[in-house]
Amino acid sequence: QVQLVESGGAVVQPGESLTVSCVVSGRPFRFLTMGWYRQAPGKEREWVATITMGRRISYDDSVKGRFTISRDNDKNTVYLQMNSLKPEDTAVYYCNSIPPLIKGYWGQGTQVTVSS
Repeated sequence: QVQLVESGGAVVQPGESLTVSCVVSGRPFRFLTMGWYRQAPGKEREWVATITMGRRISYDDSVKGRFTISRDNDKNTVYLQMNSLKPEDTAVYYCNSIPPLIKGYWGQGTQVTVSS
């Protein structure tokens, strides 16, 4: 059974750092291209970062230089390290494969709130 489980969200102050994680089960993780997405209140879900099987990485301009995506194939886990967090980074963060493991399927996400 395919499953995406995100964790690590928290309430932090502007300028602080946080790392969120996503464990993938039900597929051979090491062959997947993985992405992080986020959805802020009242907005559509947006792409944040991608890491391929060969560890090629890309970022949205809004997070470039502040966020780092990585993966641990032995743990079936993809990470998003977020530095210099801003209030506009507040959102529910999701991971998924690219293309998605199952059309329309997303995990529960993890809430990141940046507030003073």
